[in-house]
Amino acid sequence: MTPLEKIQAMKMPFAELKGVTFVEADQDRVVAKMLVRPDLCTVSHSIHGGAVMAFADSVGAAATVINLPEDAKGTTTIESKTNFIGGAKEGATVIATATPIHRGRRTQVWQTRLETEEGRLVAIVTQTQMVL
Repeated sequence: MTPLEKIQAMKMPFAELKGVTFVEADQDRVVAKMLVRPDLCTVSHSIHGGAVMAFADSVGAAATVINLPEDAKGTTTIESKTNFIGGAKEGATVIATATPIHRGRRTQVWQTRLETEEGRLVAIVTQTQMVL
């Protein structure tokens, strides 16, 4: 099973609720897309900060899962920091690309860049995942 197939086979109910679609995955990079739907927006029809953070968290967690040691039981987020740079309007597609900063036995740290399809930066999220 490829890393992308492993991610696609995982049950991630909250990612599914947000409409996250994983499109690329290997040990060093995971890419997903999410449509900015009305229910993910603020009153100004722009993506809500919580939707940005939740999207990045799902992608970073998936990246951790395909990098877990054989004896690990799972992962959980223990810290997340978001730098909001720009917005994405309702109807846009946001692309999240997670790359590793650190992959240790007890923790992994991933940085996720969120951009519009036009390449405009929306946010940079750094999250630490505990290996369970």
